[in-house]
Amino acid sequence: MKTYNKITSSIISELETIVGKSYVLHDAESMANYGHDETEKLVYLPEVVVKPICPEEISAILKLANAELIPVTPRGAGTGLSGGALPIYGGITISMERFNKIIHIDERNLQATVEPGVINEVFQNAVIEKGLFYPPDPASKGSCFLGGNVAESSGGTKCVKYGTTKDYILNLEVVLPTGEIIITGANTLKNSTGYNLTQLMVGNEGTLGIITKIIVKLLPFPKYNLLMLVPFRSLDEACAAVSEIFRAGFIPSALELMERDALEWVTKYVQSNVVKIEEDIQAHLLIEVDGNDLAVLMKEMEAIAELMSNYNIADILFADSEAQKQELWKLRRKLNEAVTSNSISKEQDTVVPRAELPALVKGVKQIGLKYKFKTVCYGHAGDGNLHIRIIKGNLTDDQWKGDYIKKAIVEIITLCHQLGGTISGEHGIGLIQQEYMNIVFSEKAMSIQREIKNVFDPNGVLNPGKIFGYTI
Repeated sequence: MKTYNKITSSIISELETIVGKSYVLHDAESMANYGHDETEKLVYLPEVVVKPICPEEISAILKLANAELIPVTPRGAGTGLSGGALPIYGGITISMERFNKIIHIDERNLQATVEPGVINEVFQNAVIEKGLFYPPDPASKGSCFLGGNVAESSGGTKCVKYGTTKDYILNLEVVLPTGEIIITGANTLKNSTGYNLTQLMVGNEGTLGIITKIIVKLLPFPKYNLLMLVPFRSLDEACAAVSEIFRAGFIPSALELMERDALEWVTKYVQSNVVKIEEDIQAHLLIEVDGNDLAVLMKEMEAIAELMSNYNIADILFADSEAQKQELWKLRRKLNEAVTSNSISKEQDTVVPRAELPALVKGVKQIGLKYKFKTVCYGHAGDGNLHIRIIKGNLTDDQWKGDYIKKAIVEIITLCHQLGGTISGEHGIGLIQQEYMNIVFSEKAMSIQREIKNVFDPNGVLNPGKIFGYTI
């Protein structure tokens, strides 16, 4: 374990000199506001929150932190689900909220340069106005920052067709843990020049550097989309139908699974009546196609619907208006909030090859029976990424907080690994998943990653205790 120094009044004064007194917070209310994200009920209070506005200010903060051996935790919008932005050793939290400019949308090259504090949906809407498209769309897109999306290599509903955040990052400006400011690559679609530092920074969870500028590639915006909701009387069949759609030659722009309980809870949570769930329905698939030829999309949707009729399904709901589409997507995007508000739970961000989804869900349900808890499954079935919510229910506090539940989680993660999958598809490792890393990585692979961390951050000041625990 590393030993860090505490924040002193002289350090507070130096931080105020760097960013201005108005942007250095150390009152109790601010510490409480910045001491949590969306990860369960975890709270870790920083000693001071600093709000820089340029890379040079971040550089000066990190140089001070190295000199004084103070831990620094970068923070975006606080929407994370793995504890990556929690200041577990106190110290300095660097909030990126003032880095909120869309610097340039390059329509000639289908690129954009943005700061990390820009909200995902704000950026999406800005490029849509120019007929362009930025596909990565996490469920929290209305509040999450692009910088956090890059740091976590976030996904979303469109990833099944268009790819995740990593597929859209061309270049980054990054402040290293020791304070140097670097550019990781080039603003080009192809780059075979040296090691790929850009992709090393994507998904680094704020442990290798603080991103201060992002250059992304864009696509032309598809003119049309069609959406349908398919109710299945069997969860296994809903999972099996996912890979069947792709094997038949279709590539939906979104393909989401919602188990019955999840859809019931979110319907009540948002007070929606768009979906009437029949008593014998166990799961739904939300399927979208998009493109520029409406006639082609209609034929594709009809063909997918016909394929689904081979399974034991009820009547398919075809969204017949933009309002109905938005209402269905609202249900999907509010699922996580609905489930967490309904009950105490833990989420596993499992991901397997999509054809293994039936085996994953069957195995998870068996593990739930073994350990006497209920699970609710939902998420990005099209790319094999299911969010599995373990519901506390009748488990005791000791079972919920101790080795009992951890043994069950180990079995779930081991099952994912055996099926060719891994721990996390888009939420990251952060604080809560690191103890399971040895299930999917050999000790040599873990050692290499720790060594990379130590090369970038020799004093271990930047977001310590995340992904791999302590530095060596």
